Amino acid sequence: MKWTLSQLQKYRSKDFPFDEIVNVDEVIKLESDIRDASPMRIRGRADIDSAKVTFHLKIEGHLILPCSRTLVDVKFPINVETIETFLLKSIDYETEEEVHQVKGDVIDLMPVIHEILILEVPMQVFCDESSEEGAPQSGKDWEVIREQDNKDKVDPRLAGLAQFFNQKDSSSDT
Repeated sequence: MKWTLSQLQKYRSKDFPFDEIVNVDEVIKLESDIRDASPMRIRGRADIDSAKVTFHLKIEGHLILPCSRTLVDVKFPINVETIETFLLKSIDYETEEEVHQVKGDVIDLMPVIHEILILEVPMQVFCDESSEEGAPQSGKDWEVIREQDNKDKVDPRLAGLAQFFNQKDSSSDT
């Protein structure tokens, strides 16, 4: 997804649509939480004038991220719409959006796409509860205790204390 400025200037004040499938494997090296990435479909259009090029992007695909609870792979869908503006000249340009300065003669969207994908990674992602694989549920001298299993059980260290209150209640009845 690279274009030279001369290629883009041919479309000044004209429609410049694009629809491409791109490989974003580089994002795996940039963000350690991303285990894999599908090819992303990038579509949209560019508005080109003498001072700037504005890309209206829609990015679709999925990332493979680790489950925060079990560390199994989770397929996380990506469906992002964004507007990215590249300034062709060093001028003061007021806008709500972030702008990028063009270095040299080429506009390369891939670093911007990688940044967008990294920003889409959530702090936590969870797999379906029904999954049997994942982190071990027990080990040497430990096991995972689920809340619903633990409601009626008394901690063995506190069993004597429970008996103490039972004795006190029965003595006050007499």
